[in-house]
Amino acid sequence: MMKASILLAILYLPLATSAPAAKPNVLFIFADDQCYKTIGALNNDEIHTPHLDRLVARGTTFTHAYNMGGYHGAICVASRTMLVTGKHVWHARQSEKQLRKGLDGQLWPQLMADAGYDTYFTGKWHVDADAKHVFKVARNVRGGMPKQTRKGYNRPLADGSDPWDPSDPKFGGFWEGGKHWSEVVADDATDFLDMAKGDENPFFMYIAFNAPHDPRQAPKEYVDRYPAEEIALPPSFLPEYPWKDSIGCDKGLRDEQLAPFPRTEHAVQVNRREYYAIISHMDAQIGRILDHLESTGQTENTYIFFTADHGLSVGHHGLIGKQSLFDHSVRVPFMVVGPGVAPGAKNPSPIYLQDVMATALDLAGARRPAHVQFESLMPMLKGQPGGLDAVYGTYVDFQRMVVADGHKLLLFPKIKKAQLFDMAADPEEMKDISGEPGAAAKMKSLFGKLLDLQKEAGDRLDLKAVYPELL
Repeated sequence: MMKASILLAILYLPLATSAPAAKPNVLFIFADDQCYKTIGALNNDEIHTPHLDRLVARGTTFTHAYNMGGYHGAICVASRTMLVTGKHVWHARQSEKQLRKGLDGQLWPQLMADAGYDTYFTGKWHVDADAKHVFKVARNVRGGMPKQTRKGYNRPLADGSDPWDPSDPKFGGFWEGGKHWSEVVADDATDFLDMAKGDENPFFMYIAFNAPHDPRQAPKEYVDRYPAEEIALPPSFLPEYPWKDSIGCDKGLRDEQLAPFPRTEHAVQVNRREYYAIISHMDAQIGRILDHLESTGQTENTYIFFTADHGLSVGHHGLIGKQSLFDHSVRVPFMVVGPGVAPGAKNPSPIYLQDVMATALDLAGARRPAHVQFESLMPMLKGQPGGLDAVYGTYVDFQRMVVADGHKLLLFPKIKKAQLFDMAADPEEMKDISGEPGAAAKMKSLFGKLLDLQKEAGDRLDLKAVYPELL
């Protein structure tokens, strides 16, 4: 007869033993210079983005995702340094010296690797660290931008002629090496997915396009989709921004040299045509990646994040580049697809795009160093309230902003100018209401929030001395 103690032990055994749930894969797709206004399904019926539209339909879109700005003209460097370090903008700048020496174990991909992930990278890096050291696999590591040519600036000419052709490979740029760089990124990504399919470890892939940064080149079929004369001008179109010289966007800034001064309607239409074309071409490559993910059977356990490092003016406010704190330059698309993420949802809560780093660490159960200042979006993706109470923005010592309570306070310290915009009534930021009744109290309230955010961001510019009237 079986002993009673053994019988009891058998009775209380679980009916089945289950292995721990597998950690999810993380596929991070990153664009360069893509304004939030360039997703067909969300806000722009001029542009064709069927595969980005797929992400909108399948997941949750954060409609107010911001970059904090930058500490020099290459805004992408600040954005990407914040992304991999998890630090707010001015603290990220202080980390650049450490990155050159090797900040082992502290960067986003390294933290994912510590949590058991195989890490892959391709495309634009533009961080002062060695991508081949930071990732397990890194291919085709690109710099800040493809080579621009002299003929790519100050065009089209006043007589309507154009010395440069966005679809002619003879100008190099995105075709340097023989194949468009966006297509190379997609090739690498699909190869990585094949490599990861047979691996026991989950994957973290950082797939970084140089598109749609200039030179905005795309195959002719994509350029031909957008006849210049049919491109609508931005509502805030201006021949020249009146304070461009005082906010760091003068004629000497490289980005602003891409179109002639003063801006003409035709020049802006041509630049926007090429912007839309390279985005549509990139969208097709993203489609290849999404299709391949599905073909390898890894979709169900993969979180997909899509965003960009910052936006771009391309004719808004008479500007061409991204060195401003208007929404067209600091807001980006941000879509999340994955297990448990609500499909077709829109979340207007303000976030920073770099919150994706903390979110991925959260998903991975990874170690989160104390210096990481950005927040995980997982609570909001699970239906909980969240988001920023106020958004901070900076550009060198030329500009500062805070967005809160439905308004934006925009400061130009070099000329002691302060503007106030009602973002609900005036999303294009065309009407400064700083002189209207009640504006002074609102500006003082926002200024107080900005001073607090400066401390968090490591910003040492003495705004109190410049704007004593806002105290």
